[in-house]
Amino acid sequence: MRNWQKIRENPSLKETFLVREQVIDGIRHFFKTHNFHEVDTPLLVKYPGTEPFLEVFETQLKTAEGQSQRGFLITSPEFALKKLLTAGLGNIFQICKAFRNNEGISSKHNPEFTMIEWYRVDADYNDIMRDCEQLLMSLNGGNKLTYQGREYDLTSPWPRISVAQAFQKYAQVDIDSLLSEEKLLAIGKQKGYQVDSQTTWEQIYNQIFANEIDPQLAKLNTPIIIYDYPVSQAALSRKKISDPRFAERFEFFIGGIELGNAFSELNDAQEQEARIDLDLQERKKLGKVDYGKDNDFILALKTGMPNSAGIAVGVDRLVMLIADVSDISQTIFFPATEIFGLDS
Repeated sequence: MRNWQKIRENPSLKETFLVREQVIDGIRHFFKTHNFHEVDTPLLVKYPGTEPFLEVFETQLKTAEGQSQRGFLITSPEFALKKLLTAGLGNIFQICKAFRNNEGISSKHNPEFTMIEWYRVDADYNDIMRDCEQLLMSLNGGNKLTYQGREYDLTSPWPRISVAQAFQKYAQVDIDSLLSEEKLLAIGKQKGYQVDSQTTWEQIYNQIFANEIDPQLAKLNTPIIIYDYPVSQAALSRKKISDPRFAERFEFFIGGIELGNAFSELNDAQEQEARIDLDLQERKKLGKVDYGKDNDFILALKTGMPNSAGIAVGVDRLVMLIADVSDISQTIFFPATEIFGLDS
């Protein structure tokens, strides 16, 4: 039975599905009252983000005059928003659709999803941590969140643990072993993970995180912030001045659900371009859709993007929490499982 049929048969379900409206209204109210500007950037672009492990939806832009160009649906509005930071718009946010292809359909992921992305100028990732704490409290209407029979305390400040501390505490992997490919692969093999000549540091890192750290975080009765990722996981975040082996990046989780990914933003054009080139090379190795580089984004960085910090948060997952539902399809009127007849 489709969601529209379920709602027709059981009108009380409207309240659950309309939590989405309440959450989006609450997000807008929060950022408007904190002096952010809401902006609108394209969903269809020529050059999407370059994350090696994300796949894009590709299409064709055609004109009546017979011209045709490749186009892509965004995985995030990040590049466009950073151009607006360079333009001088100050603190900004966007609520929009984003698209990620070739990923598993699950209780926590839909290929077309809604995200809130925001940026603060003259800020770092610590400021974004505080934004997250205040936003969740505001959306929930208090510091006690009940989700799937468990109560979570949203009181600020949330517990915080570095990636290195989490690997030591939950997986007994010390910092030197964490940062060494040779040592981490040996530990992975010792732990019983599949390791061969093709296995990479990142694959073992992800397996240990998913199997040994994530389950422990899910047991906590508070949100948890994981911060300071190894520099190889820096993405678009800047390195820590105090320890350049790590980057000023954090993610936050509640009840085992990853909700957001944040950076103190890298605004060094030369370093960012070098990272993007490496990402594009990695995409080719992985057989991902191949496309060029957004040189307009590099130009914006060279022009002078201000010191800033930002985050992308999954709105559908926020709705799951506030509505107290276990499956993302219960927050979306028309999930992909229904549209395409897929199994979740």
